[in-house]
This record gives sequence, C-alpha cells and structure tokens, in this order.
Amino acid sequence: MSAEQNFSNAKFLTVAEVAQVMRVSKMTVYRLVHSGEMPAVRFGRSYRVPEQAVEQYLKGAVVDGHSETA
Repeated sequence: MSAEQNFSNAKFLTVAEVAQVMRVSKMTVYRLVHSGEMPAVRFGRSYRVPEQAVEQYLKGAVVDGHSETA
C-alpha cells in the first residue's frame, strides 16, 4: 500500500482480529508489522491493519501444493 492511498473506505482490523483470521498468535502479527511485511497504522499504543492488507498477504502466501523436491 502506498502512503498516498485514500483510507476513507478502508476497514481496519485489530492485531487480535488479524491473528484470528490468519490463525496465528498476536505476536506473529506484531512481527509481521514491525518487519514491514504487513502494513499497519498506529493509533496511540495500538496498531490497526487494513483488511485489504491481510487479504493481500494471505494471497501472496498461498502454496500451490506442488513439491519442488520430487
């Protein structure tokens, strides 16, 4: 996501909600945010992740099921 993107229609998720959707721990989500792999916006002491960013991350993480080491 670019810094110039319009967020007026964006839906934001909490770290806990992202963790639940991805079925990982909250710490894993924090690691993704801090590493820059998942964009987030900071509000005070908490982070909010655009729902579209979660969808894009999951689409990029899909494995096709074919083994490269046959």
